[in-house]
Amino acid sequence: MHNQHLHNPHLESGPYFWEAGPIGVFLSHGLTATSAETRLLARNLHTRGFTVAGPLLAGHGTNPQELSQTRWQDWVASAEETYQQLAAKCERVFIGGESMGGVLALYMATQHPEAVGVLTYAPAIKLALSRVRITALRLAMPFLFGVPKEQIDVPDKWQGYPINPLKSGVELLHMQREVRRRLPQIHQPVLVVQGRHDTTIAANSGAIIMHGVSSSIKELHWFEESSHVVILDKELDHVTELTVRFMVRALGL
Repeated sequence: MHNQHLHNPHLESGPYFWEAGPIGVFLSHGLTATSAETRLLARNLHTRGFTVAGPLLAGHGTNPQELSQTRWQDWVASAEETYQQLAAKCERVFIGGESMGGVLALYMATQHPEAVGVLTYAPAIKLALSRVRITALRLAMPFLFGVPKEQIDVPDKWQGYPINPLKSGVELLHMQREVRRRLPQIHQPVLVVQGRHDTTIAANSGAIIMHGVSSSIKELHWFEESSHVVILDKELDHVTELTVRFMVRALGL
């Protein structure tokens, strides 16, 4: 039976683990989404010989009420379980994610200095919201459960809740603050990919990461025809090729 709480309930949404070569790639979906958000990129990388894995984070793929009862540390715990499974199978592992998943990947990089690199796609280190808007949402939280999404980028391929629970949005704000504080602890190679038509995150999100990390190898790339879900949009093949080139560079091959 399809989940009535999900946009595109027919898409596969659970965790995945696809074995191939000795290099692993962990990919986390973003807030309110499911693993459907990362599966297309994961498939592309798997066909190129990488072992790939993606979690279904706590509170996701069920209903928005369940998501609103989770904290960002719960999302980290879900990701950690998948990372450990991948690390047990692979010689070296890249940690990556889309949107909030990209922020999660940066956090995990500080917890796992052994990770060989970080792959962030439209990382939600800062939202495209004014301070006034953010304050208004915080004040509304005790009285308003959530805000319907104004639009869904790549609506035929994205899966998730069509509403943003306010409590979950505030958890993301807490997560952003913690990760920005930790950016100098990141020394691994870092890739940031942003879509020019992204209206969800602040345009300077990538620059914040580039300036904050201590990495000697760091790349920021813009895709001119892509939206926020840059790993589902029309330039996915180019994003895949860029990702593989970056990983080869990070591995020193």
